[in-house]
This record gives sequence, C-alpha cells and structure tokens, in this order.
Amino acid sequence: MSTPAPGAVLRGAVDLSSLRNRPADAPPAPSGSQPAGQAQASRLIFDVTDADFGQVLELSKTVPVVVDLWAEWCGPCKQLSPVLEKLITELAGRVVLAKVDVDANPQLAQSFRAQSIPLVVALVAGQPVQLFTGAVPEGQVREVLTQLLQLAAQHGVTGTIPLDGPPAEGEEEQPAALPPLHQAAFDAIEAGDYAAAATAYEQALTENPHDEDARAGLGQVHLLARVQHLDLTAARAAAASAPRDVQAQFDVADLDLAGGHVDDAFARLLDLFAELPGDERAPVRVRLLELFGVVGDADPRVIRARSRLASLLF
Repeated sequence: MSTPAPGAVLRGAVDLSSLRNRPADAPPAPSGSQPAGQAQASRLIFDVTDADFGQVLELSKTVPVVVDLWAEWCGPCKQLSPVLEKLITELAGRVVLAKVDVDANPQLAQSFRAQSIPLVVALVAGQPVQLFTGAVPEGQVREVLTQLLQLAAQHGVTGTIPLDGPPAEGEEEQPAALPPLHQAAFDAIEAGDYAAAATAYEQALTENPHDEDARAGLGQVHLLARVQHLDLTAARAAAASAPRDVQAQFDVADLDLAGGHVDDAFARLLDLFAELPGDERAPVRVRLLELFGVVGDADPRVIRARSRLASLLF
C-alpha cells in the first residue's frame, strides 16, 4: 500500500486537462442494466470511460468523487471493490464512486499514472487528490473517506446526491453552507489572500480549539503561502547542493507535499532529522508535525512517518 491521501493540497498531482472538454450535463449512467433494487446504488456507484470522464470532473464540483482504477484480472481489485461500494453507500450521497476499467480506458489510466492497481484517487472541485493503492483494510478506507469529506468541505464541495430520483425541473441541489469563518477562509483562498484565510481559520480555532477542519485548513493555508513563489527546479538544485540546509530541504518538502508526493516530503525531512545534531533538530520536528496535520493523522503515510520519527527520537 502506498501513495497520497486527502489532506494534501489540491495541486497538480496528475494532469486531467485532456479530459475536461467533455459533455457535462449529468453524471455518467452506470454501464449495463441495473435491477430495480440497485437503483440507489447506481446513482452513487457507476462506471466511467475516457469519453465521459468530463462529466465526472464537473460532478466533483458538487460532491467528492472517489475514482477506483481496476481491471478484471486484478485479484486485489476484487477484494477492495466491495469495501469501497459498501462505504460509499453508507455515506448516502455525500460521496460517489466512479469505477474505471484501466484496460478499456488507457487514457484515464495514463492520466492518473496507474502504474499499479487497484489505485484509488479522488476528485474535489475538478482537482485530483491521490488516496491509496492496494487492497486497504476497511477501517483505513473509512478513515480516508472521513479525511476526504473534511478536505472537500474546506474547498466548498459539500453537496449531496439525492437517492430518490433527480431534482425537479428547474431545481438545483444546494450544498450545505460552510460555517461563516470557514466560508471567509475559503473565499480568501479563492482570492489568493492566504493571510486573510489564515486569520479566519485562527479565529475559528480561538472560538473552538477542537475544530479539526479549521486546524487542517490553517496548515494548508500556511503551506500554500510558502510554496506560491517557489520554483521547483531552483528549489531542488539548492537542496541538492546543501543537503543539511534546513530551509532548502523545507522548500522541497513543501513543494512535494503540495504536489501530492507525500511520502517523498516526509522521507526528505526524516532523513534531514536523522542527519542533524540533536540541538538543531527541533525546527524539523515542528515542520514534520505541521505537515502531518495537513495530511491527516489517520493517513497511513502519516502513521508510518510518525513511527520513524519516534524511532529517531528515542
């Protein structure tokens, strides 16, 4: 099992630009005939193809879309699919599942860089968020979906797919409103005003120190602010030329995390932590803990990184 999960900032982890210019009037219909008893599931779980994926991108502006890349010959895919379908159904329209047969849809497989399957990613507001690969246990999948819903809320994607038929003509599904300070933060992010977004999230935490969505949002805003003026090529060159330069390594780790390369970001900072003398380690530990919060404590990659950090500390 590997790869990124929700909590990562919505930035170009994969390139879906070639799939955007597709009809987007409605979610793709499920392939094949569906018995009457499966009508509800068919609204939440459906097959998609290279040709109609643009509709899924559009749908992800209303509700988070989990994308399951699988193949008929893949044994782990057959273990994972029932787990995903069960949990998606339990969420009752707050998340939908789009299933992609990689053999039949090579363009999607290439766009999502599906080097191994099952590969599970998500779409939030048209942007990809890598989740995990492999047949992950149900408990971990449930935690990842919880994190995905929190991430989607931070980006204003809070709609629900109705389970009892389409909306009446002229009626549109209305997403649930964000709390006022969260909405203010979201509006500021959309405007590129990360300082204002941070202020809104800080105020939300002052009012409710247990607001984990605000805490995760604040970490993401700080990350966005740090990477907005960084050049990846220059940052990597600086880090390569000065392996123990803390700021240079921070810059590349931030860029990796923002780009969805979570394991790479953690490994870089953990390697740096291991190399530094004890009295110089504190800033690296603080940055690691901040990035753990951005990705989410339940994420398997955070759990692994925390375990390594603990072994280095003791």
